[in-house]
Amino acid sequence: MTDRQLIARWEEFVKMIKSGTLTDKKENEAALVARKARLEAEPEKWFGYYFPRFAYAKAAAFQLNSTNRILHNKEWCEVRMWSRELAKSTRTMMEVFYLALVGHRNEDDRMVVHADGSMTEAQRIKKRCVLMISNSLDNATRLLMPYKANMEYNQRLIQDYGQQVGDGVWSITEFVTRGGVSFRAVGVGQSPRGTRNEEARPDIILFDDVDTDSDCLNSDIVSKKWRWIEEAAIGTRSVSVATTIIFCGNRIALSSCIQKAADIADHVDIVNIRNEQGRSSWPEKNSESDIDRVLSQKSYAAQQKEYYNNPLTEGAVFRQMAYKPVLPINEYTILVCYTDPSYKTTADYKATVLVGKWRSEYHVIKCYLDRATTAEMIDWHYDIMNIVGNRSCYYYMEQVFMQDVLVKEVSDAGRRRGRTIPIIGDTRKKPDKFMRVESLLEPMNRNGELYLNEQEEHNPHMQRLVEQFRAFSQAGNAHDDGPDAVEGAVWIIIEKTANKGGHGITLGGKPHNNKRY
Repeated sequence: MTDRQLIARWEEFVKMIKSGTLTDKKENEAALVARKARLEAEPEKWFGYYFPRFAYAKAAAFQLNSTNRILHNKEWCEVRMWSRELAKSTRTMMEVFYLALVGHRNEDDRMVVHADGSMTEAQRIKKRCVLMISNSLDNATRLLMPYKANMEYNQRLIQDYGQQVGDGVWSITEFVTRGGVSFRAVGVGQSPRGTRNEEARPDIILFDDVDTDSDCLNSDIVSKKWRWIEEAAIGTRSVSVATTIIFCGNRIALSSCIQKAADIADHVDIVNIRNEQGRSSWPEKNSESDIDRVLSQKSYAAQQKEYYNNPLTEGAVFRQMAYKPVLPINEYTILVCYTDPSYKTTADYKATVLVGKWRSEYHVIKCYLDRATTAEMIDWHYDIMNIVGNRSCYYYMEQVFMQDVLVKEVSDAGRRRGRTIPIIGDTRKKPDKFMRVESLLEPMNRNGELYLNEQEEHNPHMQRLVEQFRAFSQAGNAHDDGPDAVEGAVWIIIEKTANKGGHGITLGGKPHNNKRY
């Protein structure tokens, strides 16, 4: 970014702050004092009044809980492993202003009882020395910019807490307010030693995006950065003064500083763009359609890293999937449709695949893989039955999922359509999923025995299957419902064609049994 662009950005930022913090010039001193006291008693209202352009959306429960911990624990270390778009840095900034201008106050020390029986409110403990640390000095300076701009131009802060611009040092990387609170930006690797505000050592240490993609590729670099954080950065604090330490960042790699920070924190807050129910974690700001739009522009691996704190090592097991044109359906020795309904959480994917065997090859002819309803999953089966036509096909689903509710829905659909899906329960006692998929399908894929339908290459369902195969690893937490369904289909084909001379069995035109489900 050029100097001219930086100046333009600064001016636009200042304009936003000024226009958003207009004050009532006619407010008398008594009204001001009363209003200020009311706001200080309720941090959320305090945030909303002094930072209306930053606190424009109602806070989510996870944000309220996190702020409560920060403001009520004088000595505290918290890791905010929040997804992008969940206001990690913004939330932290408003809390830092509150701690510097208002201070800590616990529920149990609100009042002090004096010897004469009178009571006064306990003295708040305010923070005095803030250290902002990021992966570089430039980035730390950029993160400190909103603090400096609000100190200079936030009309509401100035009206209620006085002029903030001090007479001493006042630069983009370091400044001290008239109230005696110092702020300093430092990049990882620079020397923060000696940072202090008169006798006060850093009592707020902020780590924001200390990890970078390139650094996380080298575990030695990560270890070196972490030693600097432990020894040089956190080492600037005083042993005897309560200190607030906050780490903000996504988990962009399994080996990362944010992951190491989780081992020393008093609390680790992991919040993804969507919760376990598959809904927006902050619906007041991020709508479902907005999330869908943004995620649609990113690969599955990028989504998992930036929005789900789930970094993936792409190609760890399946480096590349092979495509081939499928054959006429009658040329396949055996056909198996396998479904993994994944009812663990509503955020999981349901997967239904049609796999056919031809000679020594296994072809994934059709794939449905999506966060879908049970009704949609049942519709997939009818689509596959239309593809199969008058050929016989085995329809399997894990027995554990063949429960009364599902059986009823399948039965009801059969009555409506006049044709029942002949689903069979897979009673196999399955070993570890990674071992099953890796040991059976990886050699097939590597040896040219497993192919995906070339005509389906651009189908979003087949693309999701490829993404899940490429993200499949023992260490990761990626969705793997698609590979699991393919493994189930291939395993059943092998079982049913065993001891048949390797040529399988011919099912011919055996009619469907409409009484099976």
